[in-house]
Amino acid sequence: MKTLDQVNIQGQRVLIRSDLNVPIVDGKVTSTARIEASLSTFRQALDGGAAVMVMSHLGRPAEGAFDVDASLAPVAECLGDLLGQPVRLITDWIEGVSVAPGELVLLENVRFLKGEKANDDQLAQKMAALADVVVMDAFATAHRAQASTEGVIRHAALACAGPLLAAEIHALDQALKDPARPMVAIVGGSKVSTKLNVLEALIEKVDQLIVGGGIANTFLAAQGHGIGTSLHEAELVPTAKALLAQAEAKGAAIPLPTDVVTARRFHQDAQPSLRDVARVHDDEMILDIGPDSARHLSEIVAGAGTVLWNGPVGVFEFDAFSGGTESIAKAVAQCKGFTLAGGGDTIAAIEKFGVAKEVDYISTAGGAFLEYVEGKALPAIKALNESS
Repeated sequence: MKTLDQVNIQGQRVLIRSDLNVPIVDGKVTSTARIEASLSTFRQALDGGAAVMVMSHLGRPAEGAFDVDASLAPVAECLGDLLGQPVRLITDWIEGVSVAPGELVLLENVRFLKGEKANDDQLAQKMAALADVVVMDAFATAHRAQASTEGVIRHAALACAGPLLAAEIHALDQALKDPARPMVAIVGGSKVSTKLNVLEALIEKVDQLIVGGGIANTFLAAQGHGIGTSLHEAELVPTAKALLAQAEAKGAAIPLPTDVVTARRFHQDAQPSLRDVARVHDDEMILDIGPDSARHLSEIVAGAGTVLWNGPVGVFEFDAFSGGTESIAKAVAQCKGFTLAGGGDTIAAIEKFGVAKEVDYISTAGGAFLEYVEGKALPAIKALNESS
């Protein structure tokens, strides 16, 4: 892929596809993390002498109509404050935009345009016609073949990757293509079905695959353990058995909990009980791993050469059931190898336990992160490679 730093943008019109899909409450941005992450890209374009246009989606409005609740107006205000210069919000922009070198304007929500999600070719051509250079910098949307993510790249006079997207690809490749050993992956979540392809792909790459949450419960059931009323997928118990056999055949290990923390109800005030994994009561649900399991798994993580983390190992939002995920988070922080974490719940855990500065790379992407780990060709990345 060609990257922004390889392109002469002096006096050029530059269109940047960013990920500014931030939470907004009562007309105010409540988390500026994604906006702040994009500032370096915007400043690089402005310092390069470009006339800068930024486009992004926000929320899931109905296509083809304005929705005040999904307007980027609060983002424009916040971005102006962070950037230290006025940022105009352009509402009707698809037919043309007036912007001067050294100026940055924000284009209204791309999802207000009919044909965005369907990757309408005419819409993509109009987007591309706005600029001399198109910069794709929203890795979180790279797995979607939409007008503003893939179509615009195909029709651009010149397209390149922004620094955020390039850094994301570099970090993922470092973790997946030539990892320092031993490689450990941590995959948590409620369902095996949503991460089945990821689990299958990782078994081929890792030395140890740690599973957590409802996924771990399904694997425990596959080993014949009683898991009470725990969240799991009974129909995928045979699949979990097959994955355990696949891992063994590949020389990889899937270490499962030996002790767990249970409760009789899913509630932050539920009374926790510590159980040996073979002694879970029929009316109990597993909500976290126990201290012995946490200690063992944390030792595996801390001693890894490469760690890829996606998903908590328990209901960390409830303090009584956060111990396992906290132990894993601290082990990732202590690891001397390369550490990469991604996904919304993972980021929330990283923030809760204060280890962000110790993780080498944190991905804000969800679906794109998982699909890249699976080995899928992401439409926007494919288009960037072909355009180069």
